[in-house]
Amino acid sequence: MARLTRWLLAPIAATTLVTGPAQAQEPAKESRFVMVTHGVPSDPFWSVVKNGAEAAAELVGARLEYRAPSTFDMAMMQQLVQAAVASNPDGLILSFTDENALGSVVQSAVDNGIPVITINSGGDVARDYGARLHVGQSEYEAGRQAAERMQEMGVEKGVCVNHEQGNQGLDQRCDGFVDGFNGNAEQLATTYDPTAIRNAIVAYLNQNSDVRGILTLGALTADPLIRAMREQGASDMFTLGTFDLSPGILEALAAGELDFAIDQQQYMQGYLPVMFLDQFVKNGLLPAGDVATGPGFVTPENAEQVIELSSQGIR
Repeated sequence: MARLTRWLLAPIAATTLVTGPAQAQEPAKESRFVMVTHGVPSDPFWSVVKNGAEAAAELVGARLEYRAPSTFDMAMMQQLVQAAVASNPDGLILSFTDENALGSVVQSAVDNGIPVITINSGGDVARDYGARLHVGQSEYEAGRQAAERMQEMGVEKGVCVNHEQGNQGLDQRCDGFVDGFNGNAEQLATTYDPTAIRNAIVAYLNQNSDVRGILTLGALTADPLIRAMREQGASDMFTLGTFDLSPGILEALAAGELDFAIDQQQYMQGYLPVMFLDQFVKNGLLPAGDVATGPGFVTPENAEQVIELSSQGIR
């Protein structure tokens, strides 16, 4: 029996000597994803989105290219998306702020086999142009919930301060706010300039003394409002709410100078699309539907819990 075993094993050993060691596999190709947003550099919201995207790219070993215009400019953003599509990335992520400007470009990306995930804005129409899914919140619903919250706090009339009229997502926030007040609210258009924002709000309130609820759409408009209320000693006269978080907004919440902030977890809007595209490229896997990251409410009661994460660039 021992002789038979040696005889059977001999050809196997010989074969091993002939074929030699297995060749090493080539390393997997690095995926390249491009993210294009409308976020201006001065807006702290978008730095957190970028942090999330970069963290995910590092985790999965992908290359991320983040691009955004220096000011809110849909023509420039359209050009940035067109350039991104022309570079033929493995995946495209973008804030879908204006379907008229970006819809055909997104469709072009899809037609060329580039998977697209939209974030932050345009989730209600992005699939019409071939986007795989959307990561964000319902902007209209978030605005409506802000109005309902203010009414629960005793506000009968409000104003929504919009620093980017023409941005579909921000327009929808104000639309939801006005509808949530059953028409007892208006939209006030401003620019990015902090002094102009402050002056516009003060002038509006002087002309509309029955307005007691003020909603801003981000730190760019919330910060001038908070300063104006602080200077005038008028914080207690109004119910103040805003969208999105920043260190300044969290400090104002903790100090009781702001009544609430609507949190859409912008870190996740950067992080999740990169993770999803990585899985799609490698394994063909994607969530079956859109992913809601908000709305949630941060108030003076829970602001301290969020401040530490904000200092890390996560909230």
